Amino acid sequence: MAKIFPFQPYCYARAAGPLDRLVTQPYDKISPEMQARYLSLSPYNLVRLILGERFPSDDDANNVYTRAAHDLHDWIAAGVLAKEEQPGFYAYFQEFSLPGSSERLTRKGFIGLGALEEYAAKIVHRHEQTLSGPKKDRTELLSHTLAHFGQIFMLYPDPAREIDAVLDEAAQGEPLVVLDDEYGATHRMWKIADGASIGRIQQLMADKKLLIADGHHRYETALAFRISNPQIEGVKNVMMTFVNMHAPGLKILATHRVVSGMGNFSGENLLAKLQTRKPASLGELKEIFSTPAPERIRIGIALPGDAGIHLLDRERKPGELDVRVLHDELLGRALGIGEEAVREERYLQYVRGLDAAWAKVVDGQAQAAFLLEPTTAQQVAEVAFGGGVMPQKSTDFFPKLLSGLAIYKLE
Repeated sequence: MAKIFPFQPYCYARAAGPLDRLVTQPYDKISPEMQARYLSLSPYNLVRLILGERFPSDDDANNVYTRAAHDLHDWIAAGVLAKEEQPGFYAYFQEFSLPGSSERLTRKGFIGLGALEEYAAKIVHRHEQTLSGPKKDRTELLSHTLAHFGQIFMLYPDPAREIDAVLDEAAQGEPLVVLDDEYGATHRMWKIADGASIGRIQQLMADKKLLIADGHHRYETALAFRISNPQIEGVKNVMMTFVNMHAPGLKILATHRVVSGMGNFSGENLLAKLQTRKPASLGELKEIFSTPAPERIRIGIALPGDAGIHLLDRERKPGELDVRVLHDELLGRALGIGEEAVREERYLQYVRGLDAAWAKVVDGQAQAAFLLEPTTAQQVAEVAFGGGVMPQKSTDFFPKLLSGLAIYKLE
């Protein structure tokens, strides 16, 4: 089912400088502060291509997209970027600690090309809806540069971890890349160029369904671009990092919801509509969440002036997700925050980390914080493979895939 291919990416040459000054987090995770820091690190930092500076004087002939195309052309001509001589896959391991933990974990995947498939073919599955704004932006960048700078994060099912075994064998050699990112994750990459290993990976992947973990907007942009530009070589494929959804290093963080700016908000009225109990502290909630209870829906509710956290705790119905209960029952029916307001992020802020979300309430910056347990990979797969989608920001796969380790040019 899944068609995957080795490829010859463009990679940064030694002449470009240290790689940790050149690569970036995915474009949609780059804040203005991060953009400024990346720009200061090197004249060849990838941010100049994927999220360049905009100026008041920009026009149709000179803008963020035309500058990206010119810079890409110039960097290739100057040898800053060089094309790999031999096609291959790339084993990509990320060693990291979850926020708030010192335990080191390793997520294993590999980079290659994957065929672009319509969702109706039931080979590639999404778990989130997309918005038109980001797709328009990425379409402009792709149209001007004819290049993919970051990988689509794809999950595949392999309970026996047969593909991981091939990757482990490749990782016995000296890595092409070793670098640490700003979140303390160590990234390593090895090239897989021998025909036997390439064939083995393709054979093992052939019957797999694929699930988009991160990169829905870029995937749909590439799919639409393929349809409108069939004459371009290589347009049928897109660069992906493939990760086994059954691997122990696959981790998803919770994204908590913080409510503010509602004129008619009442914490008492909210609680009156719900059946909750009250743990003594944030520490107790963490203790509760530390013991998984997949048969229960558990959502913490923090309110200003309240020493404790209220806990919605009830039996989980078949197929029910915590984040869907939050959006439908708590935000929707109890508070009246509808889907349009959610899409526009009216009254809502998304916060990573229990402590950070709790602090918003304690500091008086929020009217309420809704504290969630992480969604599991199995829950994401059940929704996606069943043809459903989850609310925006239901998943936060950690760490992110770095952009700039490999560039796929449509030539």
